[in-house]
Amino acid sequence: MTHEIQIAATDGSGSFKAYVALPSAKKGPAIIALQEVFGVNAGMREICNWLAGLGYVGICPDLFWRQETGVELSDKTQAEMDKALGLYAAFDYAKGMEDITATIEAARSFEASTGKVGTLGYCLGGLLAYYAATRTDADANASYYGVGVDQRLDEAAAISTPLLMHVACEDVFVGATQQAEIHKVLDSSTLVTVYDYPGTNHAFARPGGIDWNAEAAALANSRTAKFFEMHLKNRG
Repeated sequence: MTHEIQIAATDGSGSFKAYVALPSAKKGPAIIALQEVFGVNAGMREICNWLAGLGYVGICPDLFWRQETGVELSDKTQAEMDKALGLYAAFDYAKGMEDITATIEAARSFEASTGKVGTLGYCLGGLLAYYAATRTDADANASYYGVGVDQRLDEAAAISTPLLMHVACEDVFVGATQQAEIHKVLDSSTLVTVYDYPGTNHAFARPGGIDWNAEAAALANSRTAKFFEMHLKNRG
């Protein structure tokens, strides 16, 4: 079962939409899916539906709403890529984190929610999931090929809840030097687990994406499912 909800911005500037997919049990922990640069598109909705199939309330907020509402793009055309990168360049991270915090608070109070909330982000959302681990009270966070994490490692000491990270070894946006820096800082943390995926490019787990890698995506998704099972469903 899927529907859209409105979430009020904490700064009083309005409200934004979020796509919601409910599990068959109609109740479960919530996981907030944090978008790539393409907005709340078919791929992000598919991820929410996948989460619902695992027993979670999947929620994908429109984080570009302050620039343009209802953005739905793909990686298939240059025009869409250009627009996506323009939105990314103008994205206000501070306001974005305010909206994610508002979504976390809303998710905790959903009638369908158990009160436990995780975040799951990809690309831009992968960095935001890292921020969620350092700046919010989300119970667990998973990041797929986050761009820019290596530039924000000074926040690593603020991580207080479990963080799972998936790194594409051939990522065109996050090179070997940046990946090494991520490992250098985060591998020693008892709250962080970083997995590498040799031979994969950025967005290897994007549903329907041009760099989709079925084997790596299946492995990463299975690890993500086990991670959230442990930390949101209180099972070992």
